[in-house]
Amino acid sequence: MFLKFLDKLERKFGKYAIKGIMLYIAIGNLAVFLLNFMMPIQSHLRLIPSLVLKGQVWRLVTYVFIPPQTSILFILFTVYFYYMIGTTLEREWGSFKLNIYYLVGMIATTIAAFITGGSDATHLNLSLFLAFAYMFPNYEILLFFILPIKIKYLAWLNVAFIGFTVLFGPLSSKVAALVSLANFILFFGNDMIEWIRNRRRSYNKRKDYFRQIEEGRRANERNMRK
Repeated sequence: MFLKFLDKLERKFGKYAIKGIMLYIAIGNLAVFLLNFMMPIQSHLRLIPSLVLKGQVWRLVTYVFIPPQTSILFILFTVYFYYMIGTTLEREWGSFKLNIYYLVGMIATTIAAFITGGSDATHLNLSLFLAFAYMFPNYEILLFFILPIKIKYLAWLNVAFIGFTVLFGPLSSKVAALVSLANFILFFGNDMIEWIRNRRRSYNKRKDYFRQIEEGRRANERNMRK
């Protein structure tokens, strides 16, 4: 239902979509990483609600450009990985739907930040990864540049990480982890519900099938005793 609603919005507002949005985010991450060597700018980009309320509204956007780590090798790998994921989703969905997915994730992250006092793009990026894994579960990547592994297995680790965070993490992490799933649920919630229903129907059919076999076997045994 939500995707059908998006189709209507796209017909009206699709021309305003930012094409290649993940390229800009990737370039922004690398630029912030390099600039941070010359001046400590990351502290001016973080999503800190108290400072947003004081007028530093740019923080509502700029936090997505903060690189995940300080290691250049890790940053290059991570930025390329999310760029690849984003461009693949854009080819599959189109620019407008990817923009909406990312925007909903940003709004959810902002809500989490105002509840907990601060947040970053970690769970936003994880939600992007979940969308890719859901649509392309058998896509293979080289883990540690050596081991081929299907992305669906990494997605289950991602889900486990979110579940662990919800169960054992501090309140701020719990909220961020839960809210980060907002865009994924909006886009794929109906599919997941339908999948669960189909699994239940299949289970019930198998259960009825084996029940009928068992009833037939018992009936044959009773007939043989007669």
